[in-house]
Amino acid sequence: MPEQAEAVHGLSEEFLSDKPLFVDVSDAFDAFIGDSMLIIHNAEFDMGFLNAERERLKRDPIPMTRTVDTVQMARRKFPGSQVNLDALCRRFSIDISDRALHGALKDARLLAEVYLELIGGRQQGLELAAETATAAMVFEKNQRPPRPHAPSPEEDAAHAQFLKKLTKPIWKT
Repeated sequence: MPEQAEAVHGLSEEFLSDKPLFVDVSDAFDAFIGDSMLIIHNAEFDMGFLNAERERLKRDPIPMTRTVDTVQMARRKFPGSQVNLDALCRRFSIDISDRALHGALKDARLLAEVYLELIGGRQQGLELAAETATAAMVFEKNQRPPRPHAPSPEEDAAHAQFLKKLTKPIWKT
């Protein structure tokens, strides 16, 4: 294990000596990813390693079209800014205080949070990511109990009466 690599992820050659090789887990890996899209930070880099291992096993490469590269997303969204995972976590106020080294599981969890921010999926209100928002700007959720999936008999009857009023409905053409 090169010293520079061990300094990044903390995995020594001794620690890795009893871990399975890619050939031993490749079938399980393929089953795990199935035909899903892969969300990857710096996809070309990681896919290069992954597909090199697949090539050694005489398997087809996973095409880049199956990846969503969060580095590219971040570069488009924040041109000229740093887009490494730490910088994006700081930008989105994602806690990285317990991340001294780059670990696969921790990085995957952080990337999931970063990805949600990049696609705008974590924001709960309508304040459009403003630093401060007045109470009037924040979306208040309706507190009614969830509706049952099936309509009541009265609702079915009202719907049937409504449908009788329609002339030439498109589902009967």
